[in-house]
Amino acid sequence: MTNNGLLASSLKKYQNSFHNVVPFDAANDKLLQMNFTATNTELNETIIEDSDRFTSYIKQKIQTAGALYGIGGYAEYRSFYSRSSVFNNAPGAEPRRLHLGIDIWGDAGTPVYAFMGGMIHSFAFNNRFGDYGATLILLHQLDGIAFYSLYGHISLNDINTIQSGKYVIRGQEIAHLGIPAENGNWPPHLHFQIIYDMEMKRGDYPGVCSYGEKPKYLGNCPDPDLILNMMRYSVKY
Repeated sequence: MTNNGLLASSLKKYQNSFHNVVPFDAANDKLLQMNFTATNTELNETIIEDSDRFTSYIKQKIQTAGALYGIGGYAEYRSFYSRSSVFNNAPGAEPRRLHLGIDIWGDAGTPVYAFMGGMIHSFAFNNRFGDYGATLILLHQLDGIAFYSLYGHISLNDINTIQSGKYVIRGQEIAHLGIPAENGNWPPHLHFQIIYDMEMKRGDYPGVCSYGEKPKYLGNCPDPDLILNMMRYSVKY
């Protein structure tokens, strides 16, 4: 078994022991599984290209479903990344459209917690339209395997007073969902991603890849629901 396979196996073994990444009561709270593929014909360019309309669209869907959050997106091929040049590769190359994390769509200011103890690896303000905005990356170790968790689209205040190398404990409040002006101009949400090999990157790691890169990146980024344990409670709209 590869090291990445061992990581996925360990995450699955400890799945029920991880702290919630956002406030969530499985017994009472409902989650809405969002669909951002091309099959969702409601999501047109007029909505996608306007951050306010995009935010209103997501809020309306969540509220109509009576849900606390919208959720989903791992390995989802999303057409809406056409809204930003961030997701374009070299001219003539396949653009990036395959999502590598899980998004939790909710209200700006929603707290984010460390699912287990770890150390602040790096952070950055990736301030381009469509990018992560404020980003935090933690380093963890489980069964002797080092791996990383990435928190994208958080509040800029969350990274203004932290330092790499500082430790965090399980359940510690580490971030909050950011507003569009500080989260890459997206509707408020958390991009949560697990990474085995950071490839020497700091404060950033691709959260979206081209379809041709799928084997490499899905092999390096296990399903975040092994930690979130939320998809089983979600319903499709």
